[in-house]
Amino acid sequence: MELWGRMLWALLSGPGRGGSTLGWAFSSWQPQPPLAGLSSATELVSHWTRVFEKRGIPEARESSEYIVAHVLGAKTFQSLRPALWTQPLTSQQLQCIRELSSRRLQRMPVQYILGEWDFQGLSLRMVPPVFIPRPETEELVEWVLEEVAQRSYAVGSPGSPLILEVGCGSGAISLSLLSQLPQSRVIAVDKGEAAISLTHENAQSYEDPAALDGGEEGMDIITHILALAPRLLKDSGIFLEVDPRHPELVSSWLQSRPELYLNLVAVRKDFCGRSRFLHIQRSRP
Repeated sequence: MELWGRMLWALLSGPGRGGSTLGWAFSSWQPQPPLAGLSSATELVSHWTRVFEKRGIPEARESSEYIVAHVLGAKTFQSLRPALWTQPLTSQQLQCIRELSSRRLQRMPVQYILGEWDFQGLSLRMVPPVFIPRPETEELVEWVLEEVAQRSYAVGSPGSPLILEVGCGSGAISLSLLSQLPQSRVIAVDKGEAAISLTHENAQSYEDPAALDGGEEGMDIITHILALAPRLLKDSGIFLEVDPRHPELVSSWLQSRPELYLNLVAVRKDFCGRSRFLHIQRSRP
């Protein structure tokens, strides 16, 4: 099973949620209340960081900070008023932190625990098993915005951009593009009904495995989309977020099908230095 990634078609100069829920299966283990005297936000972050680290929970401190901040009504721990760092919490707040922390101990992604996540300045609702948007995906959005800006100002082409996102998940990409390109038209589609309204973090525990299944080499959806592209593609081309092993596979596949008149024109790396984003354009026959 391979990650085929999200696909974004930016069809420029063109014409003018629901679903199933996923049940959580928690073990019978229950976290013990914090030790006596641990009642401030700072103390609770330190306590749950140690608990998470002991249980091998990834990003232990970040997880505890997000949970405590959420209960106190903030997005991040750093955005809390300094007075709240040392102020004692109420019994209800302490209980809420224990309950949310117990979910993290079951390796539920923080985004699902909080029920929301920020992407490109938007606060998006997160519901399993829909993909949780990754930080590197914001780079794909920024690339598309750069391309739109170049064509809008350098070419001055009439008409508003038409954008099609295939595999929209929570709609993070589509909504962020629409918020920054209010003159554009966006079509967002997805295989799963739940994903139409909501998007990715932990592929092993809580996200739909089918969302990661691209066939033996992870190319099934990619090649299907590319085969349809010549009939639908406009000026700017196709932007893909793919597995780092895919750029070479995509290039070879396109070379073996010259009748499609598609060329891989650019490959970009994500912030981790992995080849993650592709730009494919249509050449004129």
